[in-house]
Amino acid sequence: MLGPSSTLRFHFRFSGRRADRAVPFKSLTEQMENSLRSYQKEVVQVALSGENSIIWLPTGGGKTRAAVYVAKRHLEAHPKAKVAVLVNKVHLVDQHYQKEFRPHLGHTVNIVAISGDSKEKDFFGRVVRDSDLVICTAQILENAIINTEEDKHVELTDFTLLIIDECHHTHKDAVYNKIMARYVKGKMEGARNLPQILGLTASPGTGGAKTLEGAVNHVLQICANLDSVIVSTKNYVPELRQVVPRPIKKYDIVDTRFFDPFGDHLKEMMRMIHGYMASGITFREMGTQEYENDVVELEKKGVREENRLLAQCALHLRKYNDALLINDTVRMVDALRLLQDFYRTKSENRMDTTDIFLSGLFEENQVELRLLSSDARNENPKLAQLQRTLLDQFQDRNSRGILFSKTREGTRCLYNWVCANPALQRADIRAAILTGAGNGANHMTQTSQKETISGFRVGDLNLLISTSVAEEGLDIPECNVVVRYGLLTNEIAQQQASGRARAMDSVYSVVAQAGGREMRREKTNEYLEELTERAVAEVQRMEPGNFRRKVSELQRAAVIERYAAFKRREEKKKRYDPSLVQFICRSCFTPVAHGDDMRVVNNSQHVNINPVFKNYYQIGGQVRIDRTFEDWEPGHVISCAACGLEWGFEVRLREVVVLPCLKIKSFSMKTPQGNCTAKQWKEVEFVVEEFDFTEYMSSRFLDLDLD
Repeated sequence: MLGPSSTLRFHFRFSGRRADRAVPFKSLTEQMENSLRSYQKEVVQVALSGENSIIWLPTGGGKTRAAVYVAKRHLEAHPKAKVAVLVNKVHLVDQHYQKEFRPHLGHTVNIVAISGDSKEKDFFGRVVRDSDLVICTAQILENAIINTEEDKHVELTDFTLLIIDECHHTHKDAVYNKIMARYVKGKMEGARNLPQILGLTASPGTGGAKTLEGAVNHVLQICANLDSVIVSTKNYVPELRQVVPRPIKKYDIVDTRFFDPFGDHLKEMMRMIHGYMASGITFREMGTQEYENDVVELEKKGVREENRLLAQCALHLRKYNDALLINDTVRMVDALRLLQDFYRTKSENRMDTTDIFLSGLFEENQVELRLLSSDARNENPKLAQLQRTLLDQFQDRNSRGILFSKTREGTRCLYNWVCANPALQRADIRAAILTGAGNGANHMTQTSQKETISGFRVGDLNLLISTSVAEEGLDIPECNVVVRYGLLTNEIAQQQASGRARAMDSVYSVVAQAGGREMRREKTNEYLEELTERAVAEVQRMEPGNFRRKVSELQRAAVIERYAAFKRREEKKKRYDPSLVQFICRSCFTPVAHGDDMRVVNNSQHVNINPVFKNYYQIGGQVRIDRTFEDWEPGHVISCAACGLEWGFEVRLREVVVLPCLKIKSFSMKTPQGNCTAKQWKEVEFVVEEFDFTEYMSSRFLDLDLD
């Protein structure tokens, strides 16, 4: 069995505040043990022995309840124990706290739940020291490990047990893996007092592998990343199947859409843009992800070459392709509205003949598009099938369902369709959107996420229209309908979505076109789900010594690979002198700044400290963020004064300094080796200095004596 250093397992004396509660705490533990099912008792045995393990149980099998029991036993046995429960989605912090850990531990243990909108995150280190159990997003723990301030900083060794929810995300550059990379490196360097690890997953997946050997290697890699064995029930499979019945899976097949004059008209407009570019570039099929990839690369090429015609045409083609994808999924009017919103912003900033042509093309065709979109005979047949599916499943007024869509824009379109559909309204379908939390225009605030989930849980809402945010962890036992609509995902997402249908006789419906890609992917995922089960069984059958050797080899390789990648990143950062890197607006190619104008604040915000930069941007509306921050607050949106491209927003630092905070995606960078772009600031090839508040104030106010 794998686990922390053998000298770690605790020898503390039973003392401190929890000693006074030892008897009632133990009796509560016995009560909880009696409430566990036999298969749950089986899968926690490795964890109770103090070894690292991954509990693999299907959605609804009670993984979290098993983890609560392990935490309770751990805290009971070791008075100085400290537990962290890590989740990968904000709404799971509150769910785990309210539904699992507080009900079973709250009277005996000091529990704190911390997410992005919690003030406690600003002094996380102190909270950890004063608490027995902390529930938080993994990113908050990662930030605290990096932070050097005493009240915020923590070490992995401050904890004695880490519970990692949805632990199949512990791979590549995911935040779980960043945390565990420190653990593995520490273990290999002989570190003492590393915490015990308990991972929870409904599906480790195959990692993209299509063969048993590849799937086994993927499961082994997950085990290596978590330094754990993977356990599942062997003796109580019938009980587990009885507790977690699989939903009835049905394919609601839609005939091929042979007549689509609205989509055909959009494609003809796109061909006109192809002709205007006169570039001889070959594109793949319009209305597909492949076409989007083509125009994304074309826009990058235009930016590198400072060819505005290519770059702008590519941006407009991508928006037309988005409209085709919406037309293929939802209503024609939704696709038209997307284009209307896009061109409403473009009409205000026409710079050259390319802008005039592109805006004029849409304006000349808008009336025809409106007429085509209003003809009900041309409507998307998938919607008719989706309506039949929902009406069939919502005959019972107590039904509760989740409708999964690929994008935030797709969820908004489907919501508008449901609200405008008389038949669905007569069926008393009360819908709401659930998407990821964030600060963007189409993101939900954390507060609205909580309100939506709460409304669904108590029955005020009976249909969530959601992106993948609801696939993992969302615990609604009454949910009896899951519909996947126009989705191409992997086997993990399919299993997670299916697992949201928790009630007896639940239905899992796939609405897809006959012979379409969604159908093919769904069938492939069914095979991959079986392959995952075979791979896990193969790993569990491995001789313990051979398993440990394989895991150690993978861990050594990962440490070496991460070190090499770190050195490459460090070298890349030093490639150019910041003063030789010129920032250019990505839309109009106006030179506006240099790399040495940039500073980084809080290891996340990149601001321009050159006062001349203010001449290049205009100020828009106030940015609203659904939480407060310790030493900064958002200001107004900023955009290019020449072309109107949004660049970011102003930030007010320490209530004194207002500086522009820039999105790197809004700029290209002219270097001694040519033009380049970056998706994230960590990709830039020069060093960005830390912002020094004292130095900045001294440079701006020369009569200020700070010596």
